[in-house]
Amino acid sequence: MLWALAGVVVLMGSLGWPSAIAWADNEAEASTPAVIEPVTELNATDIPSEKVDQFVSAYLSVAELIDDRTADLQRAETEAESMQLQRAVESEAFTLIQAAGLTRQDYFQLLGLANTDPEFRDRVLAQLEESAT
Repeated sequence: MLWALAGVVVLMGSLGWPSAIAWADNEAEASTPAVIEPVTELNATDIPSEKVDQFVSAYLSVAELIDDRTADLQRAETEAESMQLQRAVESEAFTLIQAAGLTRQDYFQLLGLANTDPEFRDRVLAQLEESAT
């Protein structure tokens, strides 16, 4: 499966927000060259508010996309049809992430940080609550 709903229950569950979105992009990994740029360690205090806003915007857009397309994915009758739909959703999601001003790497780093850093998670939750009002 190219994408999966990965639970960030701690992050979103208590507010009723959809689970966070993450992809197991196996095909992309298989075609990635052997030289991979090192990922720098993120520190929650170093992330500007603008980046948090961009992440929240991307997260909400991707969550809405997944919510809108889940029924289509569940109705897929063949594995091939399911994979085709998954790729289409994944492509749309990455377009939404870029439209919010983030790269895939930015999005996944911030998503990971929201799952592991209580301070950053609180910043994201505050932005989500603000977006809901």
